[in-house]
Amino acid sequence: MPNEWQTVLDEIKNNVSEMAYEAYFVRFKFVSNENGILTTSVPNVFIKTQVEGKFHSTVIDAIQSAKINFNELKVIIDGKENKTTVRRAVEILDNNKPVTNIPKPTTINSVITYGDSKRFSTDNNGLNPKFRLSNYVVGSNNDLAVSAAHAVIENPGLRYNPYFIYGGPGLGKTHLIQAIGNEILERNPEMHVLYVTIEQFYHEFVEAMRKKIDGFAEKYRKVDVLIVDDFQFIVNKEKSQEEFFHTFNELQQHDKQIIIGSDRLPAQIATIDERLASRLMMGVPIDIQMPDFETRCAILKSKAEMLGAEIDDKTVEFIAENVRDNIRNLEGKLNQILALAELRGVPTYELIDDSYIAQTSARAKRKTISVKQLIDKVAKYYDLSAKDLLGTSRIKNIKTARQIGMYLMKEELGLSTVEIGRELSKDHTTIMHGIKVIKTNLKTDFNLREQITDLRQKIYTS
Repeated sequence: MPNEWQTVLDEIKNNVSEMAYEAYFVRFKFVSNENGILTTSVPNVFIKTQVEGKFHSTVIDAIQSAKINFNELKVIIDGKENKTTVRRAVEILDNNKPVTNIPKPTTINSVITYGDSKRFSTDNNGLNPKFRLSNYVVGSNNDLAVSAAHAVIENPGLRYNPYFIYGGPGLGKTHLIQAIGNEILERNPEMHVLYVTIEQFYHEFVEAMRKKIDGFAEKYRKVDVLIVDDFQFIVNKEKSQEEFFHTFNELQQHDKQIIIGSDRLPAQIATIDERLASRLMMGVPIDIQMPDFETRCAILKSKAEMLGAEIDDKTVEFIAENVRDNIRNLEGKLNQILALAELRGVPTYELIDDSYIAQTSARAKRKTISVKQLIDKVAKYYDLSAKDLLGTSRIKNIKTARQIGMYLMKEELGLSTVEIGRELSKDHTTIMHGIKVIKTNLKTDFNLREQITDLRQKIYTS
């Protein structure tokens, strides 16, 4: 197979740019071809995502040109099966150093007075020291974001600039972007890192104009790393957008690192300036999803460890099963159970069947959602009728909405493919195919991820 595989690589090289080949295919290796499954390997999850998404058809065409017989292409990481792995973010960093000088907590107390004049202070970095890579759990929902964070930490300003991370509320964006800042300071204490929310940026800008305070532009344009959180709230702030646009240009021109956290992509933020939106998309926007069951369990254990609390596996699994909307609520349920256990003087597992705990769990909410209600919600979301989803139309938008409905019935209601087929009057193989299509597309289609996250929020908040 070595000769045939070299033919594949040569064919790929002829059909992609030199930069793309160097980035994604230099370490693209043949592993095996058994039972119709052609297994290949790549060094990391980022390259895997690109090969399976953007370059999938190019790779398939190249393999076929080399006359290699196969039915399915499988891409694994470093010769290992692509199983869900849960670990701490700090574990994936090269040459990681023990945590020694943790930055002290600071607040953005922006204005200082010199005699009769006022000037913005540049002394505080705004970082919270509790947000560290050592307590950030990595799973399939955020491994791409952490891999890119690794590159930012190793070479601030040179790769993934801007580093734009987005996803629903309570999924760990703030933790990760502040952890990047703390890690950069740990390695480069002389660097000037600044963390602010877009609301802080806006209010300081307004204050500077209203009271003629000096130093606003200097404060934001003289940093080495600027971290801006909750960027979606820049909506309807035209002057602030213009000021941030110029700040962005100044920093990027001097290879300073820009890190942005947002609930949504720039293009999805109403009234955002097109120039600013295009600048923010210059890097690689990466989303964070709700973690899977195993990752939720690991997060709970990590949170309990930080609190110095003991919690048994049964309780961990109960919380992970019942809270699926965001990590903030996951932590809230953990705190609730720990507090009740301490108050009553009982181990946590004895509270699982407690009526109060059960009534406030997501499981209770999920049980009240019928298949009909879920279908109605999906149909309404895509401006369709339930009849459209239950029908046989092959129109693309209807077919996709129908497959999303299948996926949510499987993931949120826990129905089998046979049960879903019965509800939709479809063969279970059709259901399997539909679910597989959505799972595959979720790997690379950020808009689809956003839609499903939004649908889940609507399901849980109804």
